[in-house]
Amino acid sequence: MKNGMTAEVHLCAEHAQERGLLLPTSEGPALVIGKLLEQTRTPPPRAPKSCAACGMTMAQVRESGLVGCPLCYRSFEQDLAAIIERAQAGATAHAGYHPAHAAALVDRAALRNKLARELREAVAREEYERAARLRDQLAQLMNGHGGSPACGSEAEPLEKASDAGVSGGGRGT
Repeated sequence: MKNGMTAEVHLCAEHAQERGLLLPTSEGPALVIGKLLEQTRTPPPRAPKSCAACGMTMAQVRESGLVGCPLCYRSFEQDLAAIIERAQAGATAHAGYHPAHAAALVDRAALRNKLARELREAVAREEYERAARLRDQLAQLMNGHGGSPACGSEAEPLEKASDAGVSGGGRGT
């Protein structure tokens, strides 16, 4: 900067030294000044995250209270989980009423989640025999057998969603 005018000059190391400029080195005052300058630079503004399918941003979701499409739930999963948890007094999973035609699917999903959680816990506690049984029950459930005793497994009967480790409260849609 000279006489209030800013000029940008690009110099090689040799010419910079001739002018008496400090060059960045692995030690010394130039390194300290370089580090301080790096910290004062403002990062470039980030573009708001948007849904790949519909282009909706989280700011628009907050403003309208509505998501743009089903894929928005995946795109904004962390932000939406925090909002839903606050709105539902800590509950993040549905445990209320559901349509009669969906009861089996809800119960099956709850059982699958319960078995997967128990499997992770058994492996963490190094209970490998129990983990193997849980793995087999989970595999049968995933293959459409439902893990019923008629299929030759020792699976527990399907439980109500609220008993299968799904938390939450109140009525849902």
